[in-house]
Amino acid sequence: MSCGCKTSGDSGHSCGTKSSNGCSSVDTCGNSYKLSVFDWLSDVKNPGNTSNEFVEVRFKNDRKYFFKNTNNLPLSVGNIVTLEANPGHDIGVVSLTGELVKIQMKKKKVPTDVLLKVYRHASQKDVEVWQELRKKENDIKVQARKLAYALNLEMKITDVEYQGDGSKITFYYTADSRVDFRQLIKDFAGAFRTKIDMKQIGFRQESAKVGGIGSCGRELCCSTWLTDFRSVNTNAARYQQLSINPQKLAGQCGKLKCCLNYELDSYVDTLKDFPATNTVLNTEKGKAFCIKIDVFKRKMWFAYVENSMAWYDIDIDDVKKMIAINNEGKPAPALEDFKAQTSPSVKVDLIQESSLDRFEKKSRPNNRKNNNRPRNERDNKKDNRNANHPNPQNARANNQKTSQNNPKGEVKKEVKSQENVDGNSNEQKKPRKPFNNKKKFNKKPTNPNSNNSNNA
Repeated sequence: MSCGCKTSGDSGHSCGTKSSNGCSSVDTCGNSYKLSVFDWLSDVKNPGNTSNEFVEVRFKNDRKYFFKNTNNLPLSVGNIVTLEANPGHDIGVVSLTGELVKIQMKKKKVPTDVLLKVYRHASQKDVEVWQELRKKENDIKVQARKLAYALNLEMKITDVEYQGDGSKITFYYTADSRVDFRQLIKDFAGAFRTKIDMKQIGFRQESAKVGGIGSCGRELCCSTWLTDFRSVNTNAARYQQLSINPQKLAGQCGKLKCCLNYELDSYVDTLKDFPATNTVLNTEKGKAFCIKIDVFKRKMWFAYVENSMAWYDIDIDDVKKMIAINNEGKPAPALEDFKAQTSPSVKVDLIQESSLDRFEKKSRPNNRKNNNRPRNERDNKKDNRNANHPNPQNARANNQKTSQNNPKGEVKKEVKSQENVDGNSNEQKKPRKPFNNKKKFNKKPTNPNSNNSNNA
């Protein structure tokens, strides 16, 4: 459901009212339910009769029907009402009111003479009985499937719906062929002790009742807004240049997806400008035939008969020119002359997915550059340093002059730097001991008596 209240299939839930059982986001979703109609005339006042002469009432899942409000009850979207049924009475939720109901009745060609009546607003007792019957439907469906399986009937019980007063149960089933369920009805009547009604539905109607998520990531069209099921052929996939793969083209119902017809008209209109796919071009290098077409780029791929592995993409305008030249009895230029020249695109692999050693630790560069240099270069570097300071005493005197202008805190730093520069310092650096991370353990003193005893 679009409002996210997660009560799909529960006809006792009302998204049209801000009640405890209703939807908190009723202002955004309206009557958020399967195949609900948005009332775009709700804010428009009727200049004539203000009473709701006809109303639309929904039941479980996608079942909705129109009823006549003979008692002129003040009905609004979300009201639970008691309706006329055969036999007994039924309970449903009002899903549409106002002038839009007449427009929907005219669209669906519903006669007004045979409509059933709306009795009254449902009482608390009617609602409690109705909700108790709804809770039993799942268990009854499981038991009904067991009885059908025991009779070896090739059918599937898809859904079960109780009437509001419990006087009738409707079983919806799917089957590939006609099923003789006379014995099954007797078993159902003996097990459930009510009137049994069997209705066969198609596979698309089954998916509309059950609902689900399609391969596009959205709710199924048949369970949200699609009301008419048009026939879908494989030609729709061929026009759109899709591969005839049943696993990809089939929906939840096992049939071809209804969305294949959505853009079919646009493809058919665009393909009118394309030459026929069986076009054979007579060129200077031989005959060429069409391999495939691209509707969006308006191109056609051709290949020579002698070399079918080399494909050439040509605009449809150039293809029409070549066909016109062939109609004059002349060979058209080679395909290489009409091939669109495209600059090669340079791919930059930022993630380094194509690199096989992206997870391996690469060796670090050696920081000791002087060790890798030859000995002559290292000696020259030392000579250059000594040339900058030929007399160590003069360098020391210069450092003392500059230290007079500096603060006291910086004198120590300069003296240290001077000692590092002076290579004739008497102090010698002490050699560092090798770092040993091993812990020292004191050995326990051995008992000489025990050793002597062992030696003995």
